[in-house]
Amino acid sequence: MASSSTLIALLHGPDRRGLVARVAGWIFERGGNILHADQHRDMEKEIFFQRVEWVPSQDDAAAEARAFKAFAVTLGMAVCVASSANRPKGALFVSRADHCFHDLILRWKAGEFAGDFACVISNHPDLADAARGYGLAFHHVPVTARTKAAAEARQLRILRAAGVEFVILARYMQVLSAGFLKKFGRPVINIHHSFLPAFTGGRPYQQAHERGVKLIGATAHYATVVLDDGPIIQQDVVRVTHRHSVDDLIRKGRDLEKLVLAQAVRWHLENRVLVYGKKTVVFD
Repeated sequence: MASSSTLIALLHGPDRRGLVARVAGWIFERGGNILHADQHRDMEKEIFFQRVEWVPSQDDAAAEARAFKAFAVTLGMAVCVASSANRPKGALFVSRADHCFHDLILRWKAGEFAGDFACVISNHPDLADAARGYGLAFHHVPVTARTKAAAEARQLRILRAAGVEFVILARYMQVLSAGFLKKFGRPVINIHHSFLPAFTGGRPYQQAHERGVKLIGATAHYATVVLDDGPIIQQDVVRVTHRHSVDDLIRKGRDLEKLVLAQAVRWHLENRVLVYGKKTVVFD
């Protein structure tokens, strides 16, 4: 093989016979070598989904990607193609809670992610020293109801200057406006507890404890203009009992948030998440 980097394609479109064979045949005829291939069929909507990763025979991965996109059109499929050689730059949005912030950065430092972090943006100064200690630029951008538009404009300038291609809301306790999401135009991954739409507000675990819940959980999803309603990437739960205090619930919830968010970020950067409608297909 001429290159050790791979191409990853995510395809979806109307299901019909022979799609798997045609995709594999196209790669074979051009001298490529398939490393991984997986597919799913939505039985109700008759939509076909596929993720295929291969080593191209040509050094020009960009040309190979363009050729595959043109081929996918002949199949009636929507497609995006990424190269494993590309490491997208991301930004962490944080407030005061630091559990997801530290967990993500330490995983990144350990080489767990197929991407990099470029900077940290926060509406509070609390994590400035920690971020700089990790070698990351820290930007304190205070946000109030009166200054929200100006603050988001500044955030967008920071993201563009740093070449950021995705944002992680690592327990960022501000709602991004529809205008921000539209202007940024790139994926934003959020994490929150999984009680929603129940137990809203700033004390969800206290409310859950008062109700005697038996399960707590965490949800990672892509942010959309509808608050906490974006396509879900990953979720997990843990059982609790009457013996657990509010502090126990909070601790368990934070542990889940770290694991769920890290997995969502990993899948996103490995091009394993295909969004359609309000749902995702995750090729894990």
